[in-house]
Amino acid sequence: MQFYISTGFLETREILQIARAADSLGYDGLGLPDHVVNLADLETPYPYTSNGKRRWEPFSDWPDPWVLIGSLAQITTRLRFVTTVYVPALRNPYSAAKAIGTAAMLADGRVELGIGAGWCREEFELLGQPFEHRGRRTEEMIELMRQLWQPGWTEFRGEFYQAPKLAMSPAAPAPPVYVGGLSELALRRAARYDGWIGDLTTLGDAVKTVERIRHHRTTDGQSMTGYTIMAPLTDAVTVEDYARAERGGITHILTMPWMFYSGAAATTAEKIRDMERFRHDLKLDR
Repeated sequence: MQFYISTGFLETREILQIARAADSLGYDGLGLPDHVVNLADLETPYPYTSNGKRRWEPFSDWPDPWVLIGSLAQITTRLRFVTTVYVPALRNPYSAAKAIGTAAMLADGRVELGIGAGWCREEFELLGQPFEHRGRRTEEMIELMRQLWQPGWTEFRGEFYQAPKLAMSPAAPAPPVYVGGLSELALRRAARYDGWIGDLTTLGDAVKTVERIRHHRTTDGQSMTGYTIMAPLTDAVTVEDYARAERGGITHILTMPWMFYSGAAATTAEKIRDMERFRHDLKLDR
């Protein structure tokens, strides 16, 4: 099982310090969330809370993940970077492919593309992208971007996007794609890619999600071998909890170790100390 540090709601410059510490302590990766803007007023309810309210406070940092990864890659040697999650359909596919590909090249392939179809209609409208058909557009964007990252000429004719003969340089290592979401449509989509990336969830619910994805992959003639299940578990604390998660098919954990010890108000130094303590308590440093 691999352990990734979630950087949600951290101050941007603090992420640099957390990344250096995670790299030296032996963590496997860093999770980087994404929003372009945080609108003051929304009619669209946030889908991952019971009351539809957003989890974050106004003016929380949302750094651009690809600019950030380009920087983080220069101060780390082995840490991988996953978006938690990036919404391709909010963007122009060529600008997105250029940013992702540049970050992946600078990180020597240490990039993993966690994606979602998106939930915030107002953010789509602000960026001039249609909210309708965003799932199908997301899949077509991934197909197009994978071609753009390859060396040589590309031509593309899709339902939503068309590319005349062109090249995007430099060529870049295509990152694995992990799909977020809990609807059957989202899980069927995730089953067709390289992994699933979850929102805050209990261990029991995450294992049930694994079984739903396993069903879809089996139906399509695919195994779970090499397939990534990345989850931020809200009720996993002990060695046995994580052993149960691994037996249930969860391969990657997104975590904020300081939440188990010092709490949300921890200083950067306390967060780094708690990251070290977490590895010791789970016997990850042996």
